[in-house]
Amino acid sequence: MGAEQTVEELVADVFSRACTSREALEHVTGKWSLLALSALADSPHRFGELRRRIEGVSEKMLAQGLQTLERDGWVHREVRSTIPPHVEYRLTEAGAELVPHLLGLIGFVEGRMPDVRAAQAAADEARPPR
Repeated sequence: MGAEQTVEELVADVFSRACTSREALEHVTGKWSLLALSALADSPHRFGELRRRIEGVSEKMLAQGLQTLERDGWVHREVRSTIPPHVEYRLTEAGAELVPHLLGLIGFVEGRMPDVRAAQAAADEARPPR
């Protein structure tokens, strides 16, 4: 393994099949992960608080998403030795830098929903019946 290969591994090009940033991008843009990161924008939360905030997410999917986000360095998991003990999740410095971009995307999509619904209705009308 030469120095050239090491440098190539560090260059991120999400359009390249071999780019490792694709996986990280998938992790932060998945529905549940995006919502978990956004929910942590204001303050740290316990697992149950996150689950209640993100309606529709299963315990399994939220746990898997948080583990992945922690592994990627976006979220920090802290076990507090209180009685009863609890786990708290918060954004890392990188996560705090990422979240405004995600919130911008969410706001943009929410703001365009009338156009999206109109486009969907037009596409559905144009589709031949089955």
